[in-house]
Amino acid sequence: MPPVFPMLTVLSMFYYMCLRRRARTATRGEMNSRRAIESNTRALPINVEIVQYAKEVLDFSSHYGSENSMSYTMWNLAGIPNVYPSSGDFTQTAVFRTYGTWWDRCPSARLPFTRTPSTFCSQDYVELAFEEPVYPTAVHILETYHPGAVVRILACSANPYSQNPPAEVRWEILWSEAPAKVNGPQARQFTPCIKQINFPTNLIRLEVNSSLLDYYTELDAVVLHGVKERPVLSLKTSMIDMNDIDEDEDEEKFACGMDNLNKQFNIVTLREWPTNGYFDKLPYELIQLILSHLTVPDLCRLAQTCKLLYQHCCDPLQYIHLSLQPYWARINDTSLEYLQSRCTLIQWLNLSWTGNRGAISVSGFSRFLKVCGSELVRLELSCGHFLNETCLEVITEMCPNLQELNLSSCDKIPPQAFNHIAKVGSLKRLILYRTKVEQTALLSILNFCSELQHLSLGSCVMIEDYDLIASMMGAKCKKLRSLDLWRCKNITESGIAELASGCQLLEELDLGWCPTLQSSTGCFTNLARKLPNLQKLFLTANRSVCDTDIEELAANCTHLRQLDILGTRMVSPASLRKLLESCKDLSLLDVSFCSQIDNRVVLELNANFPNVFIKKSFTQ
Repeated sequence: MPPVFPMLTVLSMFYYMCLRRRARTATRGEMNSRRAIESNTRALPINVEIVQYAKEVLDFSSHYGSENSMSYTMWNLAGIPNVYPSSGDFTQTAVFRTYGTWWDRCPSARLPFTRTPSTFCSQDYVELAFEEPVYPTAVHILETYHPGAVVRILACSANPYSQNPPAEVRWEILWSEAPAKVNGPQARQFTPCIKQINFPTNLIRLEVNSSLLDYYTELDAVVLHGVKERPVLSLKTSMIDMNDIDEDEDEEKFACGMDNLNKQFNIVTLREWPTNGYFDKLPYELIQLILSHLTVPDLCRLAQTCKLLYQHCCDPLQYIHLSLQPYWARINDTSLEYLQSRCTLIQWLNLSWTGNRGAISVSGFSRFLKVCGSELVRLELSCGHFLNETCLEVITEMCPNLQELNLSSCDKIPPQAFNHIAKVGSLKRLILYRTKVEQTALLSILNFCSELQHLSLGSCVMIEDYDLIASMMGAKCKKLRSLDLWRCKNITESGIAELASGCQLLEELDLGWCPTLQSSTGCFTNLARKLPNLQKLFLTANRSVCDTDIEELAANCTHLRQLDILGTRMVSPASLRKLLESCKDLSLLDVSFCSQIDNRVVLELNANFPNVFIKKSFTQ
């Protein structure tokens, strides 16, 4: 009988390799998921665990609340819980700007970028700073209403409170999962099984996807557990899931591919291959079509296989539409430099979320646009905190064909810098949500950019006279189809009248949380009569909306698809029935906190109009 010792040695080595892989990549999945490995790793020696709430909210992409208030803002995530374990809609929580798929079904919806990797599904983010840097052992997220939006948790190597910024900023994914539907809106403590990392952190980032939610998700607090000394994994590990090993390998390949952006995009000499196989027999166009389905990291790897595929992977036609947002953590000046020669024909570019903490410099961004900006039609720069006046000046000079510009939450751009946008007369879409654009610059933009069709001015707090802005829109922007005036504080019936008279092509209008509009002035009736093409109308938190307004909408705006009248006390069930009977395309009706619309009425309306999502929020 042959000895068994060699076989035992092989098995031991395989088990050791599995442990090493587990130490590097850990697991993903919710605490109750089968795929969450029950590793029970124990630190040797034992450290005292530190438990801390977020000290400060450093950055975020959007929030429901106002810039001058605490209600429904991301700043509520700092400190101890305000609401948990209670469930319901509370102003003391953190709420993002959107939920569900409603924003993708309205006239202002933008076409998605192709080639977005399936592993990236994040729509919003928030970054939280903690007092003490620790090696994380657990992250608890206290969700108080419609949980299930968090899809990724990351840790950063940079200490936001350090006087000496690091030469290199690293982000590591602690946990990641695809969006999943959670049954019920009740509060919960979400504690996914996180990966162990090799650096201490006091900067945690949550990324969310609210597309499967029936209403806004509300977060109350985040708790970081960790130890001061780096844990050493013990060998006592139970139950390794082989499926998890395969998925971890995919993650390693993904990270490797992104590193290639900086290291291997500029390979000039390739190993000599005697043949390119069957690819030599395929038409050039067919190979291009096949490669068009690959992500950017896949193109990086494929370019290293042979000269023929290197040529295809570097063809500027492969980069007509390019989104670097999924790789925001690894994009820097070097990445842009290596991409320059491949992006000479680029038309759509998404740099949202990239470049922060010094990763992209003003000079690096300017060099890239000077080479690649001439054909740009669409430029997405949401949350680009490296942007300044020089960057906007370069955009307007180097991108003469630009039609769409997204500067959402670019709150570091100085007010006077927005004057440069007026030079881009071809603009059709401009998103200035949560920016510091001031009135003079905006008036100049409206005067010279008469082709505008979509304009977002939500939460722009530095505009003193919205009536003047609305008057200019009515006079100059005749092609306007969608307008976001969310939380505009001073527009009155005069501005609404000018807007409705001049912009009669409007299909979407957001007047949510505009407290100076009163139904008694006839402003909403005027809107309904002048704007028959309306498909989306948000009158959120306007308590003066009444039956007359709803009946005017029913009579004049029969194409209406989405209506938000949250908070009104003056609308009766009878007027809602008229609206639902008249507007056959209506799919969303938010009557949360409408005092005359109780749960019994909602159930009745749901039964009679099953194709309409009727939302009634609650507070316990």
